[in-house]
Amino acid sequence: MLVVNKMKLFKELYLYRELLKTNIKKEIRGKYKGSFLGVLWSFVNPLLMVLVYAIVFPFILRVKEDNYLIFLIVATIPWTFFTTCISHGTTTVLANGGLIKKVYFPRAILPISVVTSALINFLISCIIIFVFLLFSGIGFSMYIFLLPIVIIIEYILALSIVFILSAINVYIRDVEYIMNFVIMMLFYATPILYTFDLIPSKIKLIFNLNPMAHIINAYRDILYYQQLPDLLNLVIVGIASIILLLIGYKIFRKLEKGFAEEV
Repeated sequence: MLVVNKMKLFKELYLYRELLKTNIKKEIRGKYKGSFLGVLWSFVNPLLMVLVYAIVFPFILRVKEDNYLIFLIVATIPWTFFTTCISHGTTTVLANGGLIKKVYFPRAILPISVVTSALINFLISCIIIFVFLLFSGIGFSMYIFLLPIVIIIEYILALSIVFILSAINVYIRDVEYIMNFVIMMLFYATPILYTFDLIPSKIKLIFNLNPMAHIINAYRDILYYQQLPDLLNLVIVGIASIILLLIGYKIFRKLEKGFAEEV
């Protein structure tokens, strides 16, 4: 049954591909609508955030890392991609309530559009990472070919979570506020400002349950340390993300029947 639903989704996405493209463009343009810099904020926002962290946190956490700015950039920009998906994706069904009431279209287009537009912004922001890697003298390693795999895994994980949250948020409006708190807590539970080695051994098991910790470590291994990431952890997170995507889509399909009445 689930396989049939997945095939139906791909068929509907193909039939409504123009709407999907339009919605993705709308998400990208709408985010910076009316701003002077426009899409340049894709560069400026993460860069300003990284600069603040790079100035403040070495003195607070006493992290002993060469090229600490690069250390932060290769983790912060992927993290921003993830949080953008969650924060915008959670409210996407409610935000498009008027459209849902007027016409039929595959409701799955809404979360897919949000996550895909965030992916495009992330890929644009990756230019910052590459520029800093080049000018810092770190450069690129042979493991750069694994980068698309890590990006795809993060995309699948984000989409699976957005499917679930966007559907539940229609019925329980507190979800978006709860997630703001969860994301803030998850930020400090993910090795972005510090290395995984600094985590006390007693609580490392808890941190290992965080899939974003392994994804961020993979980005950092490939781009900063220029070494082979932990493939076992990456495979586990990848498989778990695919399973969660199937579950998330099933939940979304089950709850979407009441969207028109609830929004």
